Amino acid sequence: MRLFRRALAQTKKEIVQFRRDPLTVGLAYALPFAALLMYGFAIRLEAKDIHVAVFNYDSGKLSREFVDTIYASRQFKMIPTGNGSIFLPLDRSAAKASIVIPPEFSRRIKSGGTADIQILIDGTDINNARVIKNGFYALTQVFLRNQNLRHQNQYIRLATRLWFNPGRKESLYIVPGAIALMTWIFPALLSAFAFVREKEQGTVLQLYASSITAEELVLGKTIAYFLIGMVEALLVIAGGILIFHVPFVGDPFFYALSTMLYVSSGVLFGMWAGSRASNQMAAMQICSTVGFLSAMLLSGFIYPIRNITYPISLLSNIVPARYYIEAARDAFVRAGSWSAHWYVPVFLLFLNVVIFTGAVFGMRKMQLSK
Repeated sequence: MRLFRRALAQTKKEIVQFRRDPLTVGLAYALPFAALLMYGFAIRLEAKDIHVAVFNYDSGKLSREFVDTIYASRQFKMIPTGNGSIFLPLDRSAAKASIVIPPEFSRRIKSGGTADIQILIDGTDINNARVIKNGFYALTQVFLRNQNLRHQNQYIRLATRLWFNPGRKESLYIVPGAIALMTWIFPALLSAFAFVREKEQGTVLQLYASSITAEELVLGKTIAYFLIGMVEALLVIAGGILIFHVPFVGDPFFYALSTMLYVSSGVLFGMWAGSRASNQMAAMQICSTVGFLSAMLLSGFIYPIRNITYPISLLSNIVPARYYIEAARDAFVRAGSWSAHWYVPVFLLFLNVVIFTGAVFGMRKMQLSK
């Protein structure tokens, strides 16, 4: 009881100091919301309006209809070619692919023969090249189906259905991940700056002279910035639901518990960073480099964790964002149950204990060095 009583007194002190700085209050709630808007509107993983150059050397009807099929696609945008070389648009970076329709294209198809189409793809961006290749394959299948040219002896027919996101709505993928990033980095920065500010102003000496223990100090500051971080999280989550029309379909209790554990882990990480840093710039570098980059690159936000090269992939196991993104996508996309992701709050609780221990150890080391 004594520990919590002193910790709560420290919590009240931190909240009073936080409220006295209008700039900090404004940035604490404006920056996460602004960052959510940037991530939600700026990040696009599905390529659209890819510039392509079409060289049609056939004057038949089928070749013109094939070009119309490409033109009707939102994925590709044709550019004028003139009479130049088929390599010229690629060399000048005016197009990402050149499509060459050979002479006698229409005649060969009508006579039951095979007509080859050459596609030259810019492989500078290998992922984009793969998207272009798959896109042209799909357009070719659409063209053959529309012209009733598909082979009749099709013994196996594949029926594909996208289960959780049939409309391929990108916000359902981007927004839950953006929520995870925002609710991690900003509480961490606030708690780190609050800790370091006391070092820079010299008020930390009063804490050293008092009888408050490292556990009480860390716990008190953590509770204060946990409450502030939860307000930030609610603001960001509400923005994702209202602005990007991302519906909540999961278990509210599971998501609420995961969010509280995740926000507290971010606050504790900021406390640890503040105990290690000597000034606010150093604290920001620690939070940005160690915290934000790991949450961005090792959490599965942009690409699957299985694509990360070993042994760096092992580091993702100690990144809290890796577990919270699963909870967020479960809440906004999959509508899963406790049986599917029961380990998420368990691992987040474990990481909270580990980071809290590190923050307390850093605080004790600071006290002993004075």
